[in-house]
Amino acid sequence: MASIRASNVVPSSFPSSSSRCRREIMTVRATINMPKLRNGSSLSLPKLTTIGSVEELQLRNGYKNTTTTQFEKLSPSPKASDPMAIEKFYAIMEAVADRVEMHKNIGEQRNNWNNLLLTSINSITLTASLMTGVAAMGAGGAPLVALKLSSTLLYLAATGMLLVMNKIQPSQLAEEQRNAARLFKQLYEEIRTTVSIDTPNSNDVKETTAKVLALDRAYPLPLLGVMLKKFPKTVEPAVWWAPLRNRKAEVLGGRNNGNGWNGELEGEMREIVTVLNRKDKEDYLRLGKKALKLNKALAISGPLLTALAAFGSAFAGHGPWAVVLGVVAGTLSTVVNAVEHGGQVGMVFEMYRSNAGFFELMQESIESNLKEREVERRENGELFEMKVALELGRSLSELRDLAISSAMKGEANHEFASKLF
Repeated sequence: MASIRASNVVPSSFPSSSSRCRREIMTVRATINMPKLRNGSSLSLPKLTTIGSVEELQLRNGYKNTTTTQFEKLSPSPKASDPMAIEKFYAIMEAVADRVEMHKNIGEQRNNWNNLLLTSINSITLTASLMTGVAAMGAGGAPLVALKLSSTLLYLAATGMLLVMNKIQPSQLAEEQRNAARLFKQLYEEIRTTVSIDTPNSNDVKETTAKVLALDRAYPLPLLGVMLKKFPKTVEPAVWWAPLRNRKAEVLGGRNNGNGWNGELEGEMREIVTVLNRKDKEDYLRLGKKALKLNKALAISGPLLTALAAFGSAFAGHGPWAVVLGVVAGTLSTVVNAVEHGGQVGMVFEMYRSNAGFFELMQESIESNLKEREVERRENGELFEMKVALELGRSLSELRDLAISSAMKGEANHEFASKLF
């Protein structure tokens, strides 16, 4: 009689240090007694099943069987998703994409307004000046009256059109829409990234909706009633963001390690805020005030000159002063309009205001992280430092050198934080 003994063997990939696993594995033995077989004969043995006890042991210790010789640690269950929140996120994405197109199209339209109105007003003004000069050389009679009347009407029409154009500032309106289209596109990419790598919830939906509404308030589409003031009493940075909220950091590997923050990084960020507030933001607010003063002077001078030219053309033929006033004032008005609207002084003012707002946003973002005492609720320090450096057009080493220079020189530091604007 031949005796056959079979026993199960623990795979090499199973952790050898687990004594509990070895104690709990049931040894399966089967002894089969059989007569000797003749050559060429075959015998089929029943398959021995031991999977029940092994699987029970695997599940108890957090392992699952992926192959016959390997065990893999059971992965934690993914974060539960909220289908309604995801659906709302996609609805917000559609609305944001539509706003990008609206602001882009309206920006192009208002830029065309600026070009067409400037060309039309200057053509009308130059034509009126020419007619005033011809009327002064006329012998009198009906032709003189007709030329005087026509030039006066043209000057009055140019004055009215200039008043409207200087009130709405089409070049500034176009810049507002360009900024809005860029910021809405940035928000669209942010939403898409959130949907791709994270699981949004109801709080994310509320926060994103607040961002959309804040942009709508900062850059309105209509002109009547809600148009931004083109000549404010004080120049302040543009604000297009909702109140900042720190999101709790995801803990990877069971450890946080300070969430990337330390005393050196906090000191560096404080110095960056100091430089932003003292140099970059202050400089653009100063330039914005100058642009605003220049735009105010030009906006008043243009209609005033065309009104004086209309008065001079009406009295053409009654003395040389009237002809000089009608021709020279009309010519100067053309120059003023070309500087104001051809040079797009309103757009320059809006650009300075928007740049100051950009540095204001950076300052608030840094301060909101530094004010949060629990580092777990801050944005990851290493990632945040990289984002600040990129937004300022600097490398990480350049950003740290700037902080060191600001700490050593203080007010004597003449270096600006940003290398982009």
